[in-house]
Amino acid sequence: MNYTLIMYETTEDFAKRTDPIHKEAYAASWAHYVTALRESGIVVSSAGLQSPETGTTLSRKGGELLVQDGPITETKEQIGGLIIIDVPDMDHALEWAARCPGSSVEVRPNLKPISK
Repeated sequence: MNYTLIMYETTEDFAKRTDPIHKEAYAASWAHYVTALRESGIVVSSAGLQSPETGTTLSRKGGELLVQDGPITETKEQIGGLIIIDVPDMDHALEWAARCPGSSVEVRPNLKPISK
């Protein structure tokens, strides 16, 4: 069964990515986690995301398409990355999520792909 691990990061976490003092330790913590995931053979797909202000949000209001730079809302945490894993059950997915160095991780079962 596929599960998506959705990693949330605080503004401070995003800042560590480029901070000369913290970026090496930040990158190392993620490298260890990602290496363990890949070596386990359960990774289906993964991607880290750039900081929220680099995004563009599309929304519809009253049938009108609105385009906004950045995230929809200001929140304490934003999505920093996603990893799709293939494990037997939610318990296994939660075990891997618990090892994540990020601020918080949401674990969701994936829907089955739509077949043609």
